[in-house]
Amino acid sequence: MATFQDLDLSKQLHFAIEDLGFTTPTPIQQESFSVIRGGKDVVGIAQTGTGKTFAYMLPLLRDLKFSTQVNPRILVIVPTRELVIQVVEQIEAFAKYINVRIVGVYGGVNMNTQAQSLQQGADIVVATPGRLYDLVLSRALQLKAIKKLVIDEVDVMLDLGFRFQITNIFELLPDQRQNIMFSATMTDDVKILIDDFFVSPHTISIAVSGTPLDNISQSCYAVPNFYTKANLLTHLLKDAETFSKVLVFITNKRLADRLFESLKRDFGEEVAVIHSNKTQNYRIRSIENFNAGENRILVATDVMARGLDLNMITHVFNFNTPNYPENYMHRIGRAGRAEAKGNAILFYTEKEKEFKEAIENLMNYEIPSLEIPEEVVISTELAPEEQTHIRERNNPLKTEGLDAGFHEKKEKNKKTNQGGSYRREIVKKYKKPKTRGDKNYNLRNKKKRR
Repeated sequence: MATFQDLDLSKQLHFAIEDLGFTTPTPIQQESFSVIRGGKDVVGIAQTGTGKTFAYMLPLLRDLKFSTQVNPRILVIVPTRELVIQVVEQIEAFAKYINVRIVGVYGGVNMNTQAQSLQQGADIVVATPGRLYDLVLSRALQLKAIKKLVIDEVDVMLDLGFRFQITNIFELLPDQRQNIMFSATMTDDVKILIDDFFVSPHTISIAVSGTPLDNISQSCYAVPNFYTKANLLTHLLKDAETFSKVLVFITNKRLADRLFESLKRDFGEEVAVIHSNKTQNYRIRSIENFNAGENRILVATDVMARGLDLNMITHVFNFNTPNYPENYMHRIGRAGRAEAKGNAILFYTEKEKEFKEAIENLMNYEIPSLEIPEEVVISTELAPEEQTHIRERNNPLKTEGLDAGFHEKKEKNKKTNQGGSYRREIVKKYKKPKTRGDKNYNLRNKKKRR
């Protein structure tokens, strides 16, 4: 088995790797090293948690020469603010014994402060697409010296609607550069981006999306509704010894807050929540407390937890079944980082059953089903999203079942604009409007003036 000693690394990088306690590169790290150093465009497809950040930064740092120039030479684009902070910290750890300037820029904080940091000079810039584009437009950041472009978690960025910013950033970059892209899935949108901007890329595919991770134990529960899911989750989490560090995935911000309030009644300060409506400081504090063990349970939306290095998670709960099977793989990969053992538990309702079956078809694996414990209360209360609603409230042709306040228009409100009354009388009398454009009218007036 290859070790980091087998790679052509500088002493400074070896020292940093030893400090981090790494001995053996992961498959994506091993395969990427020589290809990226060769200067070709690279597309890496690897499951989450396989060390992708180290895979692209190790060869880039190996060949990064000391420079005092102001404009950056390496640009790394990631989808979220939390990932910017994480990637900057990781690069700083890798480059501990190298003289390199690293700046992270992201939204939600003062842009002028970030502009001042960039003006002092940077070798590597890590950025979210939106803030990067704003800084370039304000001329606080120039991309003319970029030699290496890295786009990490590109499928998430396209899902978030950053296509416009990404394509415009590509147009602003020098033509002579190396493009490096890492993604957990190869979607049609990602393929289009590669076809448009990459030159004969070398593809490295380590784990095909949909392959169940061997070190993750999976199971599922058929649950009737939201509140029964909450009761079941609460019941399971009371076993703090087994469920010592838990990540709970949920669809959106509104449901995340509702579940957080429900869990907080039983677990108090043990539970935290993270989604995009929370302030930047709150989100950073939630991640730090969870990693430090101060919080045992973290409720998160998909986008917020994607790519984050959340340490030593024992269990991942899929509180809802994701619509896209690939998202299930991203979620459960949180529990199997760095080849650690983990557990993934899926809750699904009757409406979500087809999503579960799609996941199983993608993995070619049937998730073992468990019975709900007898102690769990089966709730009859339905969440607002589960209640029946009238879908055609504004359809004027379908009035039955609508509120009593609905009524037909009064006669006066059915009138249409016919023009002025004088104009209508002229039409009746002369069969057509009498205007200054009428030839006979003009002719009569001309005779009168004589």
